Amino acid sequence: MTGLPDDIHAHNRQLIDQFRAAGGRLGDRALLLLTTIGRRSGLPRTTPMMFIPDGDRILVVASNAGAPRHPDWYRNLVVNPSVTVERDGATYAATAVPLTGNDRDETFDRIAQRYPFFAEHQSGVSRRIPVVALVPRAA
Repeated sequence: MTGLPDDIHAHNRQLIDQFRAAGGRLGDRALLLLTTIGRRSGLPRTTPMMFIPDGDRILVVASNAGAPRHPDWYRNLVVNPSVTVERDGATYAATAVPLTGNDRDETFDRIAQRYPFFAEHQSGVSRRIPVVALVPRAA
């Protein structure tokens, strides 16, 4: 994992503050804030991340920058799939649904064609990098 800040938590806190101060957008970056509930702490955990629009779906990829283990946010949503999404100035409750089977494989391949760094991340790890749909919950 290269190119990551030494203190990723401090970097993320700064990015979250900038994102919120800018009204839920940072330039033309496809960025959202995903809040999960910590699987051990039970506390809300907010993580900034890239998202990919895919038809009616909003997708996030748990590549963890090519690390050998899943990111904490993914491990949290596996335990509790009720999440909060902040994007484009809106905040909403959603259910995180990891894609499976052919849907995961075909979707990951499409994403990796558009963003080749995801293919590089996958080729460097033995784990299967998850793709997660964030499905808005009815109010």
